[in-house]
Amino acid sequence: MRIITLCGSTKFKEQFEQANAWLTLQGNIVLSVTFFEQSEGLQLTQEQAEQLGELHFRKIDLSDEIFVIDVGGYIGESARREIAYAEEKGKPVHYYSSGEIPANIFSS
Repeated sequence: MRIITLCGSTKFKEQFEQANAWLTLQGNIVLSVTFFEQSEGLQLTQEQAEQLGELHFRKIDLSDEIFVIDVGGYIGESARREIAYAEEKGKPVHYYSSGEIPANIFSS
């Protein structure tokens, strides 16, 4: 059983949910984002955004690896920092765009 933190742009809520379900069904413990600011139009203060960013780094610390939700190869500034942080800590980095997750996770 591995602990995997999902990283990426919060505009990809559906893909985060898909990755979370798939990785969980594979027997992993999955840590994800708390809010989908971009896809849900939430407005966070700078202080809240910084706090959530720091909390996400702690999730990466707890993880064995990270899984980046990079739909269409898109990686935003925050996700780039998270990837760099994970690599600095020696954590493997996997990418959604690699096609590891099937389009319909519930098909047989």
